[in-house]
Amino acid sequence: MEHLGVYSDLVDAARRHLAAGPPGVQATSEPGTAAEPGPALRQAIRDVLGFTALPAVPTDVRTERTWSGDGVDGEEVSWSVGYGPRTYAWVLKPSGVEGPLPAVVALHSHDGVKRYGKEKIADGPDEPADAVVRLREQSYGGRAFANALARMGFLVVAHDVFLWSSRRFPLETMPDRIRRLGALSAAATGDGPDEAYEAAARLHEDLVAKYCALLGTTLAGVVAYEDRAAVAYLRSRPDVAGDRVGCVGLSGGGCRVALLQATSDEVGAAVIVGMMSTHAALLDRLVDGHTWMFLPSGLARVCDWPDLAASRAPAPLLVQYDRDDQLFTLEGMQAAHELLVRRYQEAGAPDAYRGEFYDGPHKFDVAMQESAFAWLQTHLTPQH
Repeated sequence: MEHLGVYSDLVDAARRHLAAGPPGVQATSEPGTAAEPGPALRQAIRDVLGFTALPAVPTDVRTERTWSGDGVDGEEVSWSVGYGPRTYAWVLKPSGVEGPLPAVVALHSHDGVKRYGKEKIADGPDEPADAVVRLREQSYGGRAFANALARMGFLVVAHDVFLWSSRRFPLETMPDRIRRLGALSAAATGDGPDEAYEAAARLHEDLVAKYCALLGTTLAGVVAYEDRAAVAYLRSRPDVAGDRVGCVGLSGGGCRVALLQATSDEVGAAVIVGMMSTHAALLDRLVDGHTWMFLPSGLARVCDWPDLAASRAPAPLLVQYDRDDQLFTLEGMQAAHELLVRRYQEAGAPDAYRGEFYDGPHKFDVAMQESAFAWLQTHLTPQH
């Protein structure tokens, strides 16, 4: 294996240890018969992730400002999750509509860009930064998909999560070594202080993951906790219809959707975009490009990633795949799709899962968005 080199045989050794371990919920390297959807699997996932023993409840909720424009009424709200800076979020709904409306949590992507969070996928009261415009052109068909979803008739919340935007670590709190390496990286490429921060933040994520391990949790667990707090906020609003909400996200946002789907019973429909593969297909050269959110320590002893996504079957799930996605192999995505089909068949709800394959690289373009929005509308409108 290219990235393991002289330690390529570690893969087989680890698999032998896993197979010889205590019996339990296991389906890591080969899509098998274990890890069936249900309470036992969801509890095992929660145990691995951590930060699941207490309810995720936002406190000290404030409305910071409001605005209207381009067919959307917006609110900037903030709340505390009990640690770190306040979480800032944008709540969007169609102009002049009081509700109640079906609600969706829109989850921003990772992108290796931590200065921005909700801004990547939603337009707020101010013009988007040039870096955000470029990111949207590359990944989102050039538009703020949360606003488009709101104009369609949904109440949408887009919030910052742990490590991003209002929830990011300031550069001055990072260790000197990481700050120096970030500055060197930016200098080598001729980039300015913004890239120096992003380079440092990418290294800093490894340190945060170590702290999470030391504290008995995982980065994935902390992020999922904060996303559940956003769901709790959304469900507390009187203008939200029904007792379930939807969630949708690309890439790191799709990772967050899978984690939220697995740890919350309040999600009524989920859309994972560009974040689906079997674990085995990530070996060898695809691990380096992925966040710790996607690789929580211990998960592989419990289940494969598609099993995590299917753990709440028959809850409705749409997964969108890009055939030329540089983060995954097509074979790994197809194997994940087949495993998801099987899990939903086992749950007695084959029609509750849908997999869609699109040509092109890693993205959530307008055509994919429109399909996802229609699917959410089908599953979240009150008459269904």
